[in-house]
Amino acid sequence: MSNTTLKNQVAVVTGADSGIGKGIAIALAAAGAKVLVNYVHNQKSANEVLAQIEKAGGEAFVFQADVSQEPEVMKMFAAAKDKYGNIDILVNNAGLQKDAKLVDMTLDEWDKVISVNLTGQFLCAREAAREFIKKGVVEGVSKAAGKIICMSSVHEVIPWAGHVNYAASKGGISLMMKSMAQELAPHKIRVVGIGPGAIQTPINKEAWDTPEALNKLLELIPYGRIGKPEDIGNLAVWLASDQSDYITGTTIFMDGGMTLYPGFADNG
Repeated sequence: MSNTTLKNQVAVVTGADSGIGKGIAIALAAAGAKVLVNYVHNQKSANEVLAQIEKAGGEAFVFQADVSQEPEVMKMFAAAKDKYGNIDILVNNAGLQKDAKLVDMTLDEWDKVISVNLTGQFLCAREAAREFIKKGVVEGVSKAAGKIICMSSVHEVIPWAGHVNYAASKGGISLMMKSMAQELAPHKIRVVGIGPGAIQTPINKEAWDTPEALNKLLELIPYGRIGKPEDIGNLAVWLASDQSDYITGTTIFMDGGMTLYPGFADNG
């Protein structure tokens, strides 16, 4: 493998069987990291990600865990440590949507999104931080004792009617990430967020699957194209590498300008 940016490092990527998580797992492996490919339901897709990584000369294994369930999260981190000896990178990516108008949203729809998108990130970050503090900085591997990447969204800052559970989870991720970064920086642990805009994944297929839908979506993207999972994968590799060693406690938006509020471009 030509890229050795993350050589000798171990990454846990949650929700890595499709979409953004898949793109990140493949990119981290291509950069030399050994990757735990987490999934909750679709083992076939997770195995396809594993096969793609191995075909390119990378190393990975598949692990089933629901990140909203504490015992399953603890087993997942124990499995990564048992297999590879240590953990260096966590990508908190697992997430879902259960959309409804506020007046129609059930408590179950609220709870499910918060438990996976927000509580799941807390549980995984806590386990990762425990391992990173125990391990400390390993000379020649990374300048940091560990790196936690929290997958957020442009909707940590852009309100989203009809999606109050999802937007609340992403807003929560923003301040959780910053608070963890503040607490963990003295341990040489970096915590950062990625805020994707519209990325071409199964979760938002309706928004880009027809020319009409795509054109409507592109009105929100000044840069004039929809993002790809590999865009986010490339950013995750950089954020996990020593090249970004002085970055912690901030969200980097990768959105083609969606957070520039393009509706105001000619309405000033």
